Amino acid sequence: MSGASLTVESTSELPATTSVSKAATDPGLGSGPSRTRAGTPVRDRAGGLRRRLGSVPAPVLCLVSMLAVQLGVAASKPLFGVLGVAGATFLRISFAAVLLLAVTRPRLRGRSPRDLALAGLLGVASAGMTLLFAGAVDRLPMGTAATIEFLGPLAVALVFARRAGHVLWAMLAAAGVALLTLLGHGDSGAGSLDPVGLACAFGAAACYAGYILFTDKVGAVFRGFEGLAVSFTIGAVVLAPFGAVEAVRGLSDASAPGLLLLAVAGVALLFPVLPYALEMTALRRMPQRVFSVIVSLDPAISALVGLVVLGQVLGLPQVLGICCVVVASVGATLTSRR
Repeated sequence: MSGASLTVESTSELPATTSVSKAATDPGLGSGPSRTRAGTPVRDRAGGLRRRLGSVPAPVLCLVSMLAVQLGVAASKPLFGVLGVAGATFLRISFAAVLLLAVTRPRLRGRSPRDLALAGLLGVASAGMTLLFAGAVDRLPMGTAATIEFLGPLAVALVFARRAGHVLWAMLAAAGVALLTLLGHGDSGAGSLDPVGLACAFGAAACYAGYILFTDKVGAVFRGFEGLAVSFTIGAVVLAPFGAVEAVRGLSDASAPGLLLLAVAGVALLFPVLPYALEMTALRRMPQRVFSVIVSLDPAISALVGLVVLGQVLGLPQVLGICCVVVASVGATLTSRR
């Protein structure tokens, strides 16, 4: 589950979804020094990270970002048994929100209702995507869950491409999903996929599409990582009714709640904080289309991490299904008009 989207043709209603706004990229707008009440300059705490990442090649940042996402997902699975899926997700998003609020210190005074509404919609989409994907990973192999979820950005790219030839890429992606869901899965045999897990994966794909539609709009009205901090905060509030009680119960039953919280904080750094920072830095230094092609490898990386870290073996039909979706994503990206 990558933090950015595929290439989408710009229209008057919808800007390209992975473009970076001036407010997000202009150092004078997003990364300048703030001042204390006494007027003493205070260095932007996010600026040091951006400078250190500046020497790393942009494609490497993308690959590390995708790897961090999938490792974070894999590291979350042991937490599900202790905190529950909703509880672990709520704590992870809450830690990410607190960290980003501390780093960016977003200013909401003077914001228009439209700006706040956009951040709220992005927060809702992000919360739904994160929770539903966690539910899918808890019941399905990582490669299967990530590939189905990736249909969200792929669908947005195909819809806004407005080319008849893209129907072929959509058909190839559909064939890949059929191979993933209808044929035998690894050593388990046919019909072993959990229907609730599949529903969660497709729900995560829908939320992923919504996330794409609002990401660029939020980035255009908030400076730097401020919009991300506000959206994560709203996402944590949205997840509270689903995961707060479960999280408190898990922490109270744990033999070492402090260590458990530390583990959750570490997972939150691995995903979503680190990937978003890496992807935003990469997008500022490489063409959108190149970025989108690299991101298309996300389902394959998810399957590889699931195999190496969790021992999830996929059968040949599922490997072919993932390949179909990846090829469809790359094809749709390369044949889209600028």
